[in-house]
Amino acid sequence: MSKISVAVLGATGMIGQRFVQMLEDHPWFEIEGLYASERSQGKRLGDVLKVRDHVYLDETMDRRIETMDIKKISENCRIAFSGIPSDLAGPTETDLAKAGVAVFTNAGSHRMDAHVPIIIPEVNPGQFDAVKDQPTYGESGGYIVTNANCSSTGIAAPLHAINQAFGLKQVFVSTYQALSGAGYPGVPSLDAVGNVVPFISHEEEKMETELAKMLGTYSEGEFRYAPFKVMANCARVPVIDGHLESLVLDTEAQPSLDELEACLAGFRGEPQTLGLPSAPDQPIIVRHEENRPQPVFDAMAGKPERARGMAVTIGRLRQSNGYYKAFAMSHNTLRGGAGGSVLNAELAKAKGIL
Repeated sequence: MSKISVAVLGATGMIGQRFVQMLEDHPWFEIEGLYASERSQGKRLGDVLKVRDHVYLDETMDRRIETMDIKKISENCRIAFSGIPSDLAGPTETDLAKAGVAVFTNAGSHRMDAHVPIIIPEVNPGQFDAVKDQPTYGESGGYIVTNANCSSTGIAAPLHAINQAFGLKQVFVSTYQALSGAGYPGVPSLDAVGNVVPFISHEEEKMETELAKMLGTYSEGEFRYAPFKVMANCARVPVIDGHLESLVLDTEAQPSLDELEACLAGFRGEPQTLGLPSAPDQPIIVRHEENRPQPVFDAMAGKPERARGMAVTIGRLRQSNGYYKAFAMSHNTLRGGAGGSVLNAELAKAKGIL
């Protein structure tokens, strides 16, 4: 089977290089080019490396960065994986879609657009239908699919599983978000070391709206948002990778803790049924230790090897005063970043829209 040619946009950044990590030996996709701004033109990937916990192939390290070129990308690639900043992503991604490219983006520029889905494949694969209502799909075959912001991604699958089984009325979430979520070089060290910053610009609003969109439905050309309320508090903590999130849930039904755990641990979605290459065998892992999940132990959860960092870990399930409490952990630049977009593209291929 011939592989699909793809471009990586923003290849000098943290998310761009996570894309390269996920794609350098991918069974379905092949990197055609690495693209960034003019100031990086001609540099080796190894010269601008940000990711420190992955050993890239020698030939990957020697690949040269090219200046963003819509015409070249559209002529040579069916897919563009976008890790460029949101303020630049909007027009670039729109132009690529107009030129016939399927854009899978980590940026937030298009998340709330009318016919652009925010996809987490285990949660809302049916919302892929929205791309067919994008004008570019009928004109050139191009379209845009976004993934959620990293903190929304970490709790979407558990919330979806619980909502399906028991119904959700309210979700209260507090996040403890890793420094890498701010991009490279991240938060200044004097702000981060030995400190917690109880503010991340626009993060709480994103969580409250994105989760409602993802956990809703799409029909007759419109997104219908989930009816339950999400209330978020977000903080930046001195951890490199891995977002920890505290959940308090108000549910319609009152399951036992054993029933709640079985619901989470037994949850599977379309990626698992289809055997997508980057899908974790078990998308939600439940831990029983009193001090888990933790970033150092659980951020890279997921099997097989290709799916490391793609599972969500849940721990400290408790019931109190009619509410359910838990902690969730996910890798913010893999499951919550590049890995999520790659999994979206795999699902698109499986659905026959590539």
